[in-house]
Amino acid sequence: MSSIRTRKQEARSRLTREERYRQLIEVAWQIAAEEGTEALTLGRLSERAGVTKPVVYDHFVTRSGLLAALYREFDIRQTAVMDEALDASAPTLASRAEVIAASYVDCVLHQGREIPGIIAALTGSPELEKIKRDYEAAFLEKCRVLLAPFADSRSIASAGLWAMLGAAEALSYAATMGDITPQQAKDELFETIKAMVARNA
Repeated sequence: MSSIRTRKQEARSRLTREERYRQLIEVAWQIAAEEGTEALTLGRLSERAGVTKPVVYDHFVTRSGLLAALYREFDIRQTAVMDEALDASAPTLASRAEVIAASYVDCVLHQGREIPGIIAALTGSPELEKIKRDYEAAFLEKCRVLLAPFADSRSIASAGLWAMLGAAEALSYAATMGDITPQQAKDELFETIKAMVARNA
């Protein structure tokens, strides 16, 4: 029995720092999905990942650091999905709006019900709220650049962009909860984006 435990410990120790980080992130998402965001502590992550607490603390330092890392992973995935779809899309308003709507909803659905919990947890402290706002601002600026050429004024008002983001979050959450279908969420967000551009005459 001790030899089996030793072999497992040796296998764990062979992971590089990046591999360990990826493992911990994956396990953290599993905890959030199965037990809820409230259960996502560094101690619980250590237990589920089968590593000592110092290993987890070395990567994230605090629970806030872990939550920020998870949100960062979500943002990176969302950006990659959106960029890939944009590369394959036509330079039209309908195509751009469809990409923004579909990529946002799909990324939230891919992550499941845990991402709304992570987003909600980010509002629990000024530090985490700033991280969330920084990522949101980058996303909105990207949308502004993509959509501005199709507005008569060649610009998109910030208020409209924030309204679009609010709609995206609400519709995606409703889709994850089963209140509406994913396609309904995408269609409504698509129409919201087109209407926002039309208002910027």
